[in-house]
Amino acid sequence: MLSLRDFWRRHRRKIFITTGVLGGGYLLYKLYDSQRRIADLDRQQREHDELLKAQMQAHYEEVQRIADATTLPHAIHYLSIRIAEELDLSPLTDKLLRGKEQPYTLSSSEKLELWDRLKILSFTKLVVALWAVTMVSLYIRVQVNILGRHLYIDTARGLGSSDLPEDADLIDRDDQQKFLASVDYLANYGMQALISNVQAATDEALKGKQLRDIFNTVVLHETFMQILEVFMSMGSPHQWVDFLMPRDIRFYKLVTASSHDETTLSGATKFDELMVETRAVLSSAEYTSVVDMSFNAAVDALIDEMRVQSGGSLISGMPLAKLVPRVVQMSPSLLVEPSNNRIIQIIRTIPEVELFFTLLYANMSNS
Repeated sequence: MLSLRDFWRRHRRKIFITTGVLGGGYLLYKLYDSQRRIADLDRQQREHDELLKAQMQAHYEEVQRIADATTLPHAIHYLSIRIAEELDLSPLTDKLLRGKEQPYTLSSSEKLELWDRLKILSFTKLVVALWAVTMVSLYIRVQVNILGRHLYIDTARGLGSSDLPEDADLIDRDDQQKFLASVDYLANYGMQALISNVQAATDEALKGKQLRDIFNTVVLHETFMQILEVFMSMGSPHQWVDFLMPRDIRFYKLVTASSHDETTLSGATKFDELMVETRAVLSSAEYTSVVDMSFNAAVDALIDEMRVQSGGSLISGMPLAKLVPRVVQMSPSLLVEPSNNRIIQIIRTIPEVELFFTLLYANMSNS
């Protein structure tokens, strides 16, 4: 017993040091092991996030590809058909041509009336075409961003992510296709009301304008912008949205029910949710700014094209009577297929427009 005490007295300092070293080493090992585990978890989370982003981007690009290759070309082509049907100016131009060839077939007052109608309708048709191609191209981009958000949620759920809204339902392919097809609402249901309102705005903008009045590029630009501004301010705020999509989300259910002789209207569906989100974006102040910038760019491009086609004579100005036939000829060129459509291409390159859609998609994906 004494020897044990003697041993302790002689070696206790060494024992303390050794114990301290061993304990410190153990603690360092545990600290290292915990840090290694945390690093492994961080690495796994990063790999998971990268996989999620890659699949989300693939889904988004697929929707964008479908929109660019199928939805937008179809929508623009269909719009060109419907505008040509609703605003066929050939009866007016044919009568005026016959009157020119056979002067005694039309009285002076009849000629003046025909020219006045052609003046209003030619500007109406051109502005309708410009408004439609601008708004439909933007509308489809809104659709793609909204679908992108839902595909992000679907992808995250498929990869087992817990960072999801509790009420996030998967969107099926039928709802996706139906949502993209809703872009035809303007051509199918909103066209006549759009034309009527644009014609009223044109009447106001051209009030008092005589066929002998001189129009140059500045006056023409101001005229087009005035028509657009008057039209966009008609009725209640954002009334123009109703030309692009139905106000009542039950609209498509009613159409489907009537076409199938059924009257069952279930609760809100994923398609309804997509449409509600779309209207919210279209009604926002930020989107209004995007629309204004797009119209300015579209009118600039239109004026530039008309200046070139006039051989530069539009810069100094020409009588409205000589300008009207050029306005008549311009409408079809605004509705060519998207890859050759100058207005669509210009709008896509506006930095503020690109920033809006970048932020829209980012905010939706993080919401």
